[in-house]
Amino acid sequence: MSKKRDAKKIVYESARDFPQMPMSQGSMLWNKTGSWRNIRPEIHLEKCTQCGICWKFCPDMSIVIENELPAVDYDYCKGCGICAAECPMKCIVMVEERK
Repeated sequence: MSKKRDAKKIVYESARDFPQMPMSQGSMLWNKTGSWRNIRPEIHLEKCTQCGICWKFCPDMSIVIENELPAVDYDYCKGCGICAAECPMKCIVMVEERK
């Protein structure tokens, strides 16, 4: 049998309001995983509102913030597309990897 738990609903106005979470790069420090992908994110900065959601949701910590704008660290980006899916402004698009 399962018990229902009282869940607390927390609403954040932007990603900047999310609590800080500990993160570890683990083996990524010496294992550059970017060569695994076949599609890559491209950020159209003219549409970006600097909300930080792409950075917060990137499972590989491949979105970096430079001068308050997101950028992609292609050495580690695996091309999963989570950043593009979560971007509320749709300024991140996934394109085929160029060889």
